[in-house]
Amino acid sequence: MALALRHVRSPWRWLRRAILLLVLLPVLALALVAGAVWLTLPGTEAALRLAGLSAPVEIEFDARGIPRIRAATERDAAMALGVLHARDRLFQMEMTRRGGAGRLSEVAGPSTLRLDRFVRTLGLLQHAEADLAALPADARDILEAYAAGVNAWIAERGRFAAPEFLILGAPEPWKPVDSLLWGKVMGLWLSGNWRTETERARLATLLSPERLQQLWPSDDSAGRPDLAALPDAARFAGLLAATPRWGEDAPLPESASNAWAVAPSHSVTGGALLAADPHLALQAPALWYLARIELPGGRFLAGATAPAVPMIVIGRNERLAWGFTTTHSDTQDVFVERLRGSDTYETPDGPRPFTIREERIAIRGQPGEVLRVRETRHGPVISDLEEEPQGDRVLAVSMASLAPADTQFAGLLALNRAGSIAQARAAAALIASPAQNLMVADTAGGIAMFLTGRTPVRAAGDGTLPVPGWDGAHDWTGWIPFDAMPHVQAPASGVLVNANNRVQPPDSDIFLGRDWFGDWRFRRIGELLRQRPRHAPGDFAAMQADAVSLLAREMLPLLLAPPRPSGAAGAARDLLVGWDGAMQTDLPQPLIFNAWLRELAQLALAAGGVPDGAWVAGPEFLRLLRTPEGADWCGPGGCEALSIQALEAAVASLASRFGPEPAGWRWGDAHRVKLEHPLLRLVPWLADWLRIEAPTPGDGQTVNRGGMGRDFSHIHGPGLRIVMDLASPDGVAAAIATGQSGNPFSRHWSDLNAGWAAGRLEALPAGAPAVARLRLEP
Repeated sequence: MALALRHVRSPWRWLRRAILLLVLLPVLALALVAGAVWLTLPGTEAALRLAGLSAPVEIEFDARGIPRIRAATERDAAMALGVLHARDRLFQMEMTRRGGAGRLSEVAGPSTLRLDRFVRTLGLLQHAEADLAALPADARDILEAYAAGVNAWIAERGRFAAPEFLILGAPEPWKPVDSLLWGKVMGLWLSGNWRTETERARLATLLSPERLQQLWPSDDSAGRPDLAALPDAARFAGLLAATPRWGEDAPLPESASNAWAVAPSHSVTGGALLAADPHLALQAPALWYLARIELPGGRFLAGATAPAVPMIVIGRNERLAWGFTTTHSDTQDVFVERLRGSDTYETPDGPRPFTIREERIAIRGQPGEVLRVRETRHGPVISDLEEEPQGDRVLAVSMASLAPADTQFAGLLALNRAGSIAQARAAAALIASPAQNLMVADTAGGIAMFLTGRTPVRAAGDGTLPVPGWDGAHDWTGWIPFDAMPHVQAPASGVLVNANNRVQPPDSDIFLGRDWFGDWRFRRIGELLRQRPRHAPGDFAAMQADAVSLLAREMLPLLLAPPRPSGAAGAARDLLVGWDGAMQTDLPQPLIFNAWLRELAQLALAAGGVPDGAWVAGPEFLRLLRTPEGADWCGPGGCEALSIQALEAAVASLASRFGPEPAGWRWGDAHRVKLEHPLLRLVPWLADWLRIEAPTPGDGQTVNRGGMGRDFSHIHGPGLRIVMDLASPDGVAAAIATGQSGNPFSRHWSDLNAGWAAGRLEALPAGAPAVARLRLEP
């Protein structure tokens, strides 16, 4: 009889297979993700066909990822720059155009809705489209060439153009108007007077006129760059709450900058020298992208570009160097309009209907919304952004940057082409917004500073408070003529400096504005320039890294005048005796001083009747506390008693963070730059891995500017530093705060940060060894 055998399968075998599958699936998924991310990284040798090129373009990258473009024509170079910006910064460009068009909520959800509503109300996209149509043909041609370069890269790489697009999908094609949106956004970053007016109006209902004026003390500096060497309070509160303050809704805090130039008589190289370091939000990637462009006939351009813009924004060509600082002229006004019915408002000529448009805002993860925007003859109604608009008044805003026929791009293009101080002046006259100080130097030895941007002429008033709009008494009647601006050319001193200090001389026939920043950085640069008769480019780089605060030197007597307190406050005070105001990372004094200054501001405002949180005191107001006029702000005990109270509060707060011994505190433990990816910072493990972080010297009033957040972290400052020597074609050196790449998985994501944090600049020569190449072919 045959015996039949049956194979019995063990249940453990299935369990082992299931466990193996559970292990392998995540590994496989991770491998697929890693492979997709790897595909977003550009190779070291590549070629791309680009319709519209007149000749092949050779691009070489040095070890830092800085490209050198060799092109036959300016138009070819613009196309190549478009390819490069898309290659290295496409997601940054996407966020720039979405921010300017009010489309951030499409990808970010309701967290950016307030910013989108504000931008849509201003109508930045509509204004950019009108400006594009009015540009000269050659300027439009350059914008179209740049867009063609961007789109060639998008077509080649699709959603593999950057890691972020693996999730979001391939980006839309780039349009010429998208480049102009960059300028519109810059106009908002660099001109915030409308909000100052609104804050002042709110406080005007709470304080006397005299006390209100002291919150914004008048400036008493010389105003010459060559001398270095009304609704109720609740309504205004509602408007302020409904509109974005840069830094809350987006990483765009206050702006500042330094720039200075010396003639050859003050230069060891025999050529004029120019230094520039614009101070904006510190972000990852940096706002700036370094590049060098070589053209036939010895022509070249080198310096800092801005992804989205087809030109050098700050830099030089073979004959001219330039940099910008913000003028802070008053180019915005808030008008109170009186209603006649729901959609009509009063004018000097009788009732007029609002211009009305609807903006449809898509919101990721929830239904979209329709924003109804009303515009008056003065501008868009911003009070409609309030959750509960009320009364028979609305608030409209006039902004010079929104006026028709903004030729900013044509002016920047002319500046890139300029070869002399005279040609730079002509280019400056074309830059309609924002209001900037353009510092220039040329190979002939000339230096100059020209004021760009349109500044309004008011029928009446000084633009410090919202004004009635129905009677026409405060209307803008035109623009200050360019030739009437306080330009300075070929100064006898051979030196020009600006650090956002007042540029309007006391005897000027024109009015640029009432409110100006303090001149501590301006005066410190002057001190450093006077230390030697002639300077080398390296001296300018060292000046950009200077961290001595003249404000600290001015305020220390108030801190040290009272009797020594006991305990930790007394120990902290002892450390400040003899301190020179240097805001260095390895010292405790900068931390003690800045914490004391912050507490002093809060106590003085409270004693003076300013409600908690209603206003943040600037250093210009705090300087007033050293004077007899400021004593009224300190309460019955006087300013010395308030100083002791502020020191004790500051030390107690610092002790809770850094330990009980003030001698062991370090500025660099608090004052750190932390640059994070705008989206991946929300992913816990990736956020720590990709964060670019370093201790940095300086504070808000040092030449090496370290503007601070609430925890003293370094959130805005010189994301770019550049020094240019007109004696040599290779005379340009620069540093940016991150790296060249916006891809967080690239080795060039952060590789320039260490040098930047240390204050080092690196040359952008024509002949640096190439480690990667990209060839563009017609």
